[in-house]
Amino acid sequence: MSNETPRGNNFDHWLDSYAARANTLSVSEVRALFAVVSRPEVVSLAGGMPFVSALPKELMEASFDSMMTERGNYALQYGGGQGDLRLRDQIREVMALEGIHASVEDIVITTGSQQGLDLLGGLFLDAGDVVLAESPSYVGALGIFRHYEAHVEHLHTDHEGLDPDALEASIKQLKAEGRRIKFLYLVPNFGNPSGVTLTEERRHRIVEICRREHILILEDNPYGLLYFGEKPPVAMRSYEEDCVIYLGSFSKILAPGLRVGYVLAPPAIRDKLVLANESALLSPSTFTQMLISEYLAKSDWQGQIDTFRGIYRERRDAALDAMAEYLPHLHTTRPDGGFYLWVTLPEGIDSKAMLPLAVTELVAYTPGTAFYANGGGKSNLRISFCYPTPDNINLGIKRLATVINRQAELLDTFGAR
Repeated sequence: MSNETPRGNNFDHWLDSYAARANTLSVSEVRALFAVVSRPEVVSLAGGMPFVSALPKELMEASFDSMMTERGNYALQYGGGQGDLRLRDQIREVMALEGIHASVEDIVITTGSQQGLDLLGGLFLDAGDVVLAESPSYVGALGIFRHYEAHVEHLHTDHEGLDPDALEASIKQLKAEGRRIKFLYLVPNFGNPSGVTLTEERRHRIVEICRREHILILEDNPYGLLYFGEKPPVAMRSYEEDCVIYLGSFSKILAPGLRVGYVLAPPAIRDKLVLANESALLSPSTFTQMLISEYLAKSDWQGQIDTFRGIYRERRDAALDAMAEYLPHLHTTRPDGGFYLWVTLPEGIDSKAMLPLAVTELVAYTPGTAFYANGGGKSNLRISFCYPTPDNINLGIKRLATVINRQAELLDTFGAR
């Protein structure tokens, strides 16, 4: 009889060989839902997938043809670690819409803004370092900070965004304890998952505090151009260059499959980012960079963003109307842009424990626990309104209401509340 272990089992022969940080890797609660939400009968209110069907195929086909005709040999070749110069110059135009005026030399192209976050984590975070973050905060960022063995300190956040008083108090306490704070991470516009926008007054206060305390700010802004009414306040980077690193992305305003993001950083940090980028992947994809560059040069890209705004506004309204009809007793945020609603459940209902019951009713959402590093969020859930049609949003929230109301009745019946 062979002594070999069958290849199909789950035993890991290399368990003792991994680096210690490999133990921090785990499946994201959002990614874990993908197998479920791919079932056609399930209404997914879980993933923040842009509605790419609203992007006319002829726009991308024309961009592709133009790119291959005019720059094909370059597009299929290696590029530089900082990214295509023409695209970086065009990104300046995009950022100018949010009040940012920057040098093309301070922009680094990344494989999605997620890679930008990872590069910054690798550059700045040692085990035990502190990252300050909103409460709740973006799950993808939390995964990166966990991988680099940082401690995430969540700060009080309300309908006006991150509370500057809570920021000051936390900094004072952490420094008194001898902790090293490396940066503050936040999504100031239509935050993921809360949908909340940081007010202009608080932006200025937060920048003043971080400048005084010598703490970097990572301003992650993938949703800023997807506003439904008035524009959000200008980017924090627009009035502070030295202590704000700005991250942007084409995933939400064009298409996530292209995987192109960018980082605007002070010169010294920019140089480190380029070296880290080259070390990680030699160069970001020249092909997709040049494809986006052609799209920006040859199409009405601002008009296309307007189209996305209209679609997401309609779906936001559908979600809020359905919440008012089926779950009027629950508190939900009312975002002025972006993709998400943040819902507070009745006391005693655990959103993560309830998810399998919701899937049985053919609806999925993201549990609030995905957006906390400290076990919080059990009484919250995130609803994504960006991808389903308005009719499916209504149907999904109606199904969700059935599950929530049933759980609330059970709690009343057994006196658990």
